[in-house]
Amino acid sequence: MPQWSVTIEPENLLGSRFSNCISNDCLMRSIAQINEKIQAQTATVLTVTELKARVRQVGIHQTAQEVDVITTGTFEPMESSGAILNLGQTDPPIKIRQCWLDQVPAYAGFGAVDLYIGASQMPDYPGAAEGGDHELSRERGGGHVIADLIAGRNVKLRAIGQGTDCYPRVTLETTISKATINQFYLFNPRNLYQNFIVGTNAGDRPLYTYLGMLQPHLGNAVYANPGALSPLLNDPELNVIGVGTRILLGGAPGYITWEGTQHFPLQKRLPNQTPIGPAATVALIGDAKQMDPKWVRGCYFKGYGASIMLGVAVPLAVLNERVVEQAAVEDTDLVAPIVDFSIPRRVRPTFGLVSYAQLKSGKLVIDGKVVRVAPLASLYRSQAMAQTLQQQIQAGTFLLSEAVAPLPNDRLFLPQDIRGGQAD
Repeated sequence: MPQWSVTIEPENLLGSRFSNCISNDCLMRSIAQINEKIQAQTATVLTVTELKARVRQVGIHQTAQEVDVITTGTFEPMESSGAILNLGQTDPPIKIRQCWLDQVPAYAGFGAVDLYIGASQMPDYPGAAEGGDHELSRERGGGHVIADLIAGRNVKLRAIGQGTDCYPRVTLETTISKATINQFYLFNPRNLYQNFIVGTNAGDRPLYTYLGMLQPHLGNAVYANPGALSPLLNDPELNVIGVGTRILLGGAPGYITWEGTQHFPLQKRLPNQTPIGPAATVALIGDAKQMDPKWVRGCYFKGYGASIMLGVAVPLAVLNERVVEQAAVEDTDLVAPIVDFSIPRRVRPTFGLVSYAQLKSGKLVIDGKVVRVAPLASLYRSQAMAQTLQQQIQAGTFLLSEAVAPLPNDRLFLPQDIRGGQAD
């Protein structure tokens, strides 16, 4: 998602992480011990929905004794995503400086035949606004190209070379697929927002946004995060998830590589440590050649642009009771800010906070008016993504990884209009 539209005073409520004892709760098991059980196919693996139900039945302590791994998942638009491709060299060789994949520009500034195509990039190929086949490109962007490649479809490539002594070729037109290129992997600078906003529109005209169309006069509201299913909301202090955590990205093995852009763990939090607005994010990587097209879909928001729908599942190793305690959080205990998009400013007014339980009921009340609510994330597919990871772990085909470093917990979010340390 793009930059959020609500600013809240930061409050650092994060504790120590990756320690053997958290809140006087001694270590129960290690990643290595859990992996041994996974390999023997004796590990107890629950989706986060099943985990919450089990806690309601027998409590945190008993559940922590029983469960080895909790699987979380989401399926939602993640426009800060993209793919790196290596085409392989031509004969004679080419040093690509401009390139289009199915009319969508790909960045070519870091290697002779290395490309990066962003999910939100829109076509600007010469003639893209003309009739014929080009007319079909108006609602296609980088996310659609990436999804087509993952699905095994052919993609047209046109490139212009720089022309040097070692790279004399200056033009290239061909067709590529994931089978005809070398590396093809997703590298996503910002995925898995730890919470987000609810968008609505108190103005007098429809607004076309990254949350979809917001109807005037509070005609609807849209929320983006799947709430109690969401990976980072179930590990709010990032005690389990870190750099090097193995995940499922698009149905294939991937990893958390770094903090995501706009990572803001200092967001103000509730007593249960969950943030009241957009907070932590992660950068992800995964082999697109192994991905399942079921979990990677190009999408387009009318009046806004292209994006990509991604399925991501994150395992939470039950190292201690604290992991279960925090993953037991319910939609009634998670909140998001309701933001009015009719004010065209970076900091927009809000209508207060609302629980995810209320959002998932399909309606909420704003200024005395009943407003229809819909999720941008697919709650059904989010649950299915967690189940897919659960099945792989139970089958012994997915092992957990130790985090090699914690994600930082001291990042502030700095708006662009800061000058000399002070906002204008």
